[in-house]
Amino acid sequence: MKPQPIQFSTPSDEREELARADIYGLLAQLFVAAPDADFHAQLRVAPTEAPTPGGLLEPAWGELVAAARRVPPDAVAAEYDALFQGVGRPEVFLYGSFHLAGALNDRPLVELREDLRALGLERADGISETEDHIASLCEVMRFLIAGDDPEICNLEQQRRFFRIHLQTWIEGLCAAIDAHPRADFYRAVAGFTGAFIGVETQGFDLIE
Repeated sequence: MKPQPIQFSTPSDEREELARADIYGLLAQLFVAAPDADFHAQLRVAPTEAPTPGGLLEPAWGELVAAARRVPPDAVAAEYDALFQGVGRPEVFLYGSFHLAGALNDRPLVELREDLRALGLERADGISETEDHIASLCEVMRFLIAGDDPEICNLEQQRRFFRIHLQTWIEGLCAAIDAHPRADFYRAVAGFTGAFIGVETQGFDLIE
């Protein structure tokens, strides 16, 4: 069944907007590193009702919680390393530039940095990952939804950033994870990510 779009409207429905921001924050945590013991334990006991109003993501969320209950933390950490770390070239790249241009640190990263500067954002000191890492992009979306400055944190900025820097390659990332023979917990993460991005895509379609 095709997911129904989240209705982006006015800031009056703050609960829905905060739920969107929370999901982007969750995805950032899941992709920046394997869940530590505390985070993994929270996932294991999480309710399986959809984390957004209306039950739109309930099946994919249930799969993710089930994967956390099935796969122990050490196995999740080993899976993360096998898929996204590795020695030399990772099995699956988490960087938009690679998926869009076939190489790291390519033109998409340059364009992303220009857009981030226009938003008044820059990479924090001590962060080794480039700005086109999926976790970083999810954090930007979280900021654009939940931030306090209406000149920057508004639906139009969300829509533009999403269209250019996430929608263009996230489906390919999810497909690559799903197809990898070592993926188990992260196959569920990819499924939830893809479902959420599909809902976001339809929601942004409604405001154009």
